[in-house]
Amino acid sequence: MKDFCREKGLPLLASGKVIVAKNESEVPGIMELERRARANGVEVKIVDVKELKEIEPYAYTCEKALYSPNTAVIEPKRVLKSLEEELLSSRKVKILYETGFTGLRRCGTVVTSRGEISFSKMVNAAGAYSETVAHAFGLGHEYRIIPFKGTYKTLRPEKKGLVKSNIYPVPDLSNPFLGVHFTRGVDGVVTIGPTAFPALGRENYGLLRGIGTESISILCRDATLFFSNRNFRDTALGEIRKYSKNAFYKEAKSLVPSLEKADILPCNKVGIRPQLIDWRTRRLVLDYVVIKDGDTVHVLNAVSPGFTSAMSFARYVVNKLLARDA
Repeated sequence: MKDFCREKGLPLLASGKVIVAKNESEVPGIMELERRARANGVEVKIVDVKELKEIEPYAYTCEKALYSPNTAVIEPKRVLKSLEEELLSSRKVKILYETGFTGLRRCGTVVTSRGEISFSKMVNAAGAYSETVAHAFGLGHEYRIIPFKGTYKTLRPEKKGLVKSNIYPVPDLSNPFLGVHFTRGVDGVVTIGPTAFPALGRENYGLLRGIGTESISILCRDATLFFSNRNFRDTALGEIRKYSKNAFYKEAKSLVPSLEKADILPCNKVGIRPQLIDWRTRRLVLDYVVIKDGDTVHVLNAVSPGFTSAMSFARYVVNKLLARDA
C-alpha cells in the first residue's frame, strides 16, 4: 500500500506506531504482540519508558511498549479514487455504481437491481453484505453479520502536539476490537476512538439512518449473543460505557496523561464494522474467512486491517480464485 501511494503521489504519512501497556497486567500482551509481529515478518521493537519518551513524549506505558517504525497513514478515499481512474483508463473495466445484488438466477448469472449480469469468475467482497451474497450461492450458512458502529472524537488543534504518530493500547486478544486509540492523519488532524457499539443496520451511520426491516433480526442476534456469549456481553457493556464523555476521556487519558477533557472535540466521523459471527458457536470470528467454490470466491470477514493489507490480500484472493499458489 505504501509503494502504491508513493508511485501515484498520494498522501502518505510514514509516522510509525506505539502500543502501550496501561498497567503491569498488560505487559505480557506487549510480548505476545511482538511474537506475532515477528512471526509475520513485521519489523517491531520492544522499547522501555525512556525510549518511548523519545518516540512519543506524552505517551504513558508501564515498563515496556511495542514500537512499529514502518506503520504509515494514508487517505483511503484518495487511494480508491486513484484505483478507479486506473481501472477505467485501462478500458478493460466497467464499474456499476448503485447496483445491488438481489440473487442468483443460475450458475454464472446473478440478478441485480439493474438486471442480470453473467460472469465466468466472481469475487464477493460485499463487506457488510458479504454473507448474504454467499448464502445465495449456498455457502457460509453458519455465518451471520452483526454490524458495529464506531464513532470518533478529535484532538483540539492546538493540542495536536501531544501525539506525534499513532498511540494504541494493548488490545484484548480475545475480541477483534482495538480499543480507543490516537491516530494522526495525513492532514495532521488527530482522531481519538473508536467506540464499537452494536448497530441496528448494516448502514446505520446516523442515529436513525440505515435502520430498516432487518433491524429487528439484527437486534434479535444481538440479544442472543448478549445472553449466550459472556465475551460479547462484556465487550458490549464496556463499549456502551464509552459513550459517556467521562468514560471515553478516562480511556484516552490512560494513554496520554497530559490530556485534558477540554482537549477532546466532537467529530462527525463514523464507521461500520461488519463483524462476522459463527452462529454454531455464537463466537465473534477474529480472522479473515475466505471461501472458494468453483469459479467464485467469497470474502466474508475482511475486518481490520482490511484496507491496510488490501493490496497483498487482493493478490491472495486472486491467486485462490485462479487456483495459483498464494
